[in-house]
Amino acid sequence: MIGTLSDATVLVVDDAPENVRVLGTALRGQCRVRAATCGRDALAIAKGENPPDLILLDIMMPGMDGYEVCRLLHEDPDTVEIPVIFITAMDEVEDETRGLDAGAVDYIAKPFSSAIVRARVRTHLELKRHRDELRNLSNLDGLTGIPNRRRFDEVLGLEWRRAVRSSHSISLLIIDIDHFKNYNDTFGHPTGDDCLREVAATLRGCALRSSDFVGRYGGEEFAAILPNTSAEGAATMAERMREAVDQLLLGEETDPTGPRGVTVSIGGATAAASFQGDPLKLVERADRQLYRAKDAGRNRVFLDDAESA
Repeated sequence: MIGTLSDATVLVVDDAPENVRVLGTALRGQCRVRAATCGRDALAIAKGENPPDLILLDIMMPGMDGYEVCRLLHEDPDTVEIPVIFITAMDEVEDETRGLDAGAVDYIAKPFSSAIVRARVRTHLELKRHRDELRNLSNLDGLTGIPNRRRFDEVLGLEWRRAVRSSHSISLLIIDIDHFKNYNDTFGHPTGDDCLREVAATLRGCALRSSDFVGRYGGEEFAAILPNTSAEGAATMAERMREAVDQLLLGEETDPTGPRGVTVSIGGATAAASFQGDPLKLVERADRQLYRAKDAGRNRVFLDDAESA
């Protein structure tokens, strides 16, 4: 998500290095600028680890033209949210219409004014920032403040596709608070809500990498998506989470007999993602391990380390 506009990244795509230089100069000080001189490189950057916030795309390029690049960006769930502005010498109405139909949000004709380019880029970066803020709010759990189930589903699909492209393993943990109904009955629902918030913050604090995802899966269940993580790494993370929650003392303010703690059971699974694989199978495998952990006495970790989807 865009913080300030100066933090935003704009990808300039043009097969003419001089045009890339001129556009980069026009945007200097307003945002970060990256460059690509062909459609394939543009797609690779857009699907990479740090995708751009906006793309300025030339239409007339050898090999893959801008229309095709825009169409492919618009069809890919990983890149569909990146706005595209066409910059081209083609200024007929039908050309502009074709560009907008391909998924572009705006159209700037050559020769262009640097002031116009800066203004259009600023406008569309601000629009994207507002959309990102609204999307972020809709993806947060209202009680705990961490990502919700909707966001979990989105991230799992995104990270699965990324793991397929990079040939990396992906791991998943499902975490359940033990005997939470009894906790609620003993201390009351307000204290139960405090417990959920504390556990959520503790689990999230265990995620050391920015790519690690921790969200509320539903009720008293949480989930962690760990990209590029082996079964061994997932086991280490799961045990860190279990121990961190085990050290919490919750409910002491409402229990006259002294502090009470909570524990979690964790089930996990690891997969070598493939195009033929199904990320939902990874969820099923982790869920089965969670039930094993509960059947074995709770407050423990069970993982399926077969590394197959």
